[in-house]
Order: sequence, then C-alpha cells, then structure tokens
Amino acid sequence: MKRTFAITAIAASLLALSPAAAPQADESVQKPLGVVELFTSQGCNSCPPADLALAKFAARDDVVALGYHVDYWDYLGWQDTLGSDANTRRQYEYAEGLNRRGVYTPQAVINGRSHTNGGHYREISEMMARDKDRGLGLTVGLKFEDMGDRMRVSAEGAPTGGDKIHLVLVYFVRQADVAIDRGENAGKTISYVNAVTDYQTIGMWEGEAMTVDIPRSELAAKNADGCAVLLQKTTKGGRPGAIIGAAILPRQSS
Repeated sequence: MKRTFAITAIAASLLALSPAAAPQADESVQKPLGVVELFTSQGCNSCPPADLALAKFAARDDVVALGYHVDYWDYLGWQDTLGSDANTRRQYEYAEGLNRRGVYTPQAVINGRSHTNGGHYREISEMMARDKDRGLGLTVGLKFEDMGDRMRVSAEGAPTGGDKIHLVLVYFVRQADVAIDRGENAGKTISYVNAVTDYQTIGMWEGEAMTVDIPRSELAAKNADGCAVLLQKTTKGGRPGAIIGAAILPRQSS
C-alpha cells in the first residue's frame, strides 16, 4: 500500500533531476522548525479546533503545515469534499510506522516522528522545539523557488547515515471554505488551509546536493495551487518515517 510513483511518470512532463552545488546560506534556504501533518475530517465534530490550529501553523514562516482529509467518517452522513483514500492510507501507514494499532481524528503527526491531538497548538509547538533541541528536527536545508513555468527544489548535501530517504512532493489547496450540510458539523462553514490533494515520491535522496525542476502545470493536474517538498526517511517496513528536510512553495506574487 506504499504510495510511491516512478520518477519517469513526471519525467515525461520535463522533470529534471540533477546534481547541483549546495544552496548558499541565504534567506531562501529553508530549515523550518518542523512539519505538522494534520489528519482531519469535515465529518468529525472534534476536528474544527485542530483545523484552526493548523491555520495558525500555516501562517507561521517556520512551520510546514499540511492538512490531510480522510474519508473514513463519510458514513456519518457527510462526504468530505477534500477527503481521499490516499490521505487515509498515509495515516494508516504512519500508524504502522509509529507502532499504533489504529488511527483517529484529529491527529497531528510532527516531523514524521510523533503524534498528538491536532488541536493542541502549544503542545505541538513544544514538540517541534524539543525535536530541534535534540538534533531530531529538520537538519537538511531545502530551497523551493517559483521559476514561472516550473518549480525548482534544491537540496543541500548532508550525510544520510545509510537511511533510505524519499523526496516527496505534497500538493495542496491553500484555502477552501466549505459549507457543511449534514453530519456532525452540519450548519457550519469551515475554512480549511493547505488541504492535500495528492502526494507522490519522485525519487531517492542519496545525500548529495541536487536540484529538481517540476513543471508548474503539475499543480493544475493535481487540482492544487500550492506544493511542499519533504525529505522523508522510511521505516524498515517501507512506511513513512522521520522528516529531515522540508520546504513550501512561496505564493506567487500578484
């Protein structure tokens, strides 16, 4: 059930993957405090506080915040308009990697290493800070640039410790206001941020500095207007593990 796509699938759309000099130390190289992946549902009445917390994280410059809408609450009477089976699979894969027996909403996964209730904004912030203090945060610098007809990802060179590390692209809708007619949140209009529409592994990172060009047309193909990139270790079972680098595509200037 591992969601992995061959790099050739995007290569046909002019993706270029090549070694490059390490990005220079400047403001455009991103080493965020952490990555927050929220698993949420429009059909879950305990999720709105977590959705608000994610919006606060998304507004910060030092956090990559992503919202994965799951579909296993759809039976309660409302089909999540942003939900997908792929998002549900990612949550179950995290559960296996984190040695959990099940999943829940709202669940926030922090740096691919730990989890807690997604509505606990302060606790999540403290967890990211602790990871950084222990050297377990985002240690590899990435640079994500808007090049007009393409998006360019540059990664610094760094030791891998022999780990298998995937280069993962996560596509999302920056904001979606949804009027919910049925289910546990009936009558509410909720604003969702960075709602994931798709994600794919486009290659392996071997620890060398490199640059990847992705056609901007991929955003439209994924029904998205934003994109993030993760450098993510895999567990022994091939499940998503610790995230060691992340960056998010800046908004296009109007």
